[in-house]
Amino acid sequence: MSESTLRIGDVAKRVGTTPRTIRYYEEIGLLAEAPDRASGSHRLYSEAEVERLQEVIRLKSLLGVSLEELKTLLAAEEARGLLRAQLRQEDVDPQRRAGLLEEALGHIERQLELVHGRQAELAKLEKDLSESRQRVKRKLRELSEEAQAVHSG
Repeated sequence: MSESTLRIGDVAKRVGTTPRTIRYYEEIGLLAEAPDRASGSHRLYSEAEVERLQEVIRLKSLLGVSLEELKTLLAAEEARGLLRAQLRQEDVDPQRRAGLLEEALGHIERQLELVHGRQAELAKLEKDLSESRQRVKRKLRELSEEAQAVHSG
């Protein structure tokens, strides 16, 4: 085993998850599936695969999205990466370049739609919690005022 590859247990420890979760993410397409290997040999993960897993976990935690939504988000990001690679080529004619940029814009719009949906959900939760906090504070003030009235009367 080279220094640049890790076994699944080591990857799981490093990113704070379980081998089972990593295998599941491979099964559903969030991570590349393990290449065919000899029976009994261990799946080895490259640094790039570990970084991809860290990004998957970060986005899932940050956005609180379903695995299906996360798949959509990551697929759009991968598509954008492929488009960026094509756009970096110097021999792309302006019409093709415009088409690639339009395609990239569509992917970005889908990603933003998902993020905005989460922001709206979080804003609603924040509003609900703030209103609850205000009601509780008001009730505490009322109780305090009642207690003072009883003690002074």
